[in-house]
Amino acid sequence: MPDAGTVRTMSEREPARQADGVALSAVLQDVTDAFGRGLSARGELAIEEVGVTAHVGQGIARVRGLPSVRSEELVRFPGGLMGMAFTLEEDEVGVVLLGGGERLSSGDEVRRTGRVTDVPVGNELLGRVVNALGEPLDGRGPLRTWVRWPIERPAPPIMSRTPVVRPLHTGLKAVDALIPVGRGQRELIVGDRQTGKTAVAVDTIINQRDTNVVCVYCAIGQRSDGTARVIAELREQGALDYCVVVVAAGEDPPGLQYVAPYAATTIGEFFMEHGGDVVVIYDDLTTHAKAYRELSLLLRRPPGREAYPGDIFFIHSRMLERATQLRGDLGGGSLTALPIVATEAQNIAAYIPTNLISITDGQIYLNPRLMQKGILPAVDVGVSVSRVGGKAQLPAFRAVAGDLRLQYAQFEELESFARFGTRLDEETRTKLERGRRVREALQQPQYEPIPVEEQVAVLLATSRGAFDEIEPDEVARAAGRVREAVTSRLPEVCERVREGRELSDEDLSEMERVTRQAIYLEAGEQRSGDDDGDG
Repeated sequence: MPDAGTVRTMSEREPARQADGVALSAVLQDVTDAFGRGLSARGELAIEEVGVTAHVGQGIARVRGLPSVRSEELVRFPGGLMGMAFTLEEDEVGVVLLGGGERLSSGDEVRRTGRVTDVPVGNELLGRVVNALGEPLDGRGPLRTWVRWPIERPAPPIMSRTPVVRPLHTGLKAVDALIPVGRGQRELIVGDRQTGKTAVAVDTIINQRDTNVVCVYCAIGQRSDGTARVIAELREQGALDYCVVVVAAGEDPPGLQYVAPYAATTIGEFFMEHGGDVVVIYDDLTTHAKAYRELSLLLRRPPGREAYPGDIFFIHSRMLERATQLRGDLGGGSLTALPIVATEAQNIAAYIPTNLISITDGQIYLNPRLMQKGILPAVDVGVSVSRVGGKAQLPAFRAVAGDLRLQYAQFEELESFARFGTRLDEETRTKLERGRRVREALQQPQYEPIPVEEQVAVLLATSRGAFDEIEPDEVARAAGRVREAVTSRLPEVCERVREGRELSDEDLSEMERVTRQAIYLEAGEQRSGDDDGDG
């Protein structure tokens, strides 16, 4: 029996028990805080998922033990190698490697990062060359931006968009006059290899000088020397200052080639959502489709038509759908997409070209037959089309080039027909002679985009037959004289063209008079030179 002196009532024992509980809670809290500080910067308990590499392939890996990983989440391998969760299965995860995996082996640990694949964005990227993850490739030091956006973002909803009515001038007469492109449009550039597809894109970038349009050029699977030439030309032309170059070279893993166009779109969206105008060039999506097919087959996804996965349409459509013209209350920015796709033997009905033709708002088709004849740019007017059309064209273009497309298409048909016969009526011969001069007038050298007011002057002279009095091989020199005369003698009319104002009949008549004088002067000098030579 306990000593009476030590016996305490319930009310006497309760304060002691509470004191012991408080002391125990304090000790547990100290232990928890110390443990939490070791795991989380916020002082919270954190549990890190760690998986194990089960299989390593060419550009892919299979990982087990990451039950909570999300689609397109970045995971980290030993040595800092990053991967993107691509295929989520019940017992393992298919990961696309975003770098060389030569040192990776089965049994290596894989850790979650908790963030989806993203890329740095901001004005700091202007003038820089980066890879698909936003890492600099130009040797100019790290990017001084800490803002990162996911490469996959939802396209703007329909109610956030407005119609495409503002032109995006390429500086090419054959495009701006006959196949106009608007800001916010998706216009496909399609053709065989070595037909000048990249040249059209580069000329478009160069022509955006002094227009406040940001250009994003994305090279996907191209040869490094070819990409280096493009970058050097942009730098020489002073275009790199308002351009961002995203490179996933042909020797890079297929994962980087797959990610690159999405990263380029996100970089462009930053400027669009801040009220700017952006043009993104994807060079080219044929290579992108091949990279996706390679990844899908390595990860044992079911193949579809022509051994392509069935969702190849979706990977391109969800990317190009992000190109749009935003409403004014949302900033009024625009993102114009110019995807490039390569065909084989002029087969624009192949799987990938038909996919992209159905996704985009038109196509600029470059014909190898015209390229072989030296007709540059080799734009096939009969096959090319813009579904936006004259809605995104300056009024001056509509006034002078309204019937030019039809005349040129009829000329090409007549020219093909005339080869099979020699007896042609006078009207047919007149159309053929006019068509040959139209074709010469639409040609121009690479890296020499032409301002809109000079294009309008040359097109006016072409459509009204001012070049009919000279030989076809003299048209190029005469067109240069026309451009000089109009800019020097009609500055007010040129200003109205640039501002997008309607040209009156007096303006058109005055411009035609000046152009004819310049052409007759050219023809007179040519004849004088011939006479001197004969003398």
